[in-house]
Amino acid sequence: MKSVVTGLAGLSFLAACALPPQGIDKERIAVFDTAVASIGCDLVSESDYIPVELQTGLTREQVQEVAAYKLQLEEGVALSNGGFRLKTGACADVA
Repeated sequence: MKSVVTGLAGLSFLAACALPPQGIDKERIAVFDTAVASIGCDLVSESDYIPVELQTGLTREQVQEVAAYKLQLEEGVALSNGGFRLKTGACADVA
């Protein structure tokens, strides 16, 4: 879990200019949103990342890059446990 926290923190800096991650198109980002919603809107642990990776076809690093991109767009928030919560679409009303 420590690597997840470190990865999101570091990737937040890389996404500072709010450009989509290189090689990840809008359609794949939409699939990311659907996949994250399907697991309850939070990416925290291995059990969250694996289904998102399988549903999107993205690597762990790419999933973290998309999460960092969503943070920069304010479409997600960093959780106190080091995870990520999506705040758009089906996840807009998640507390």
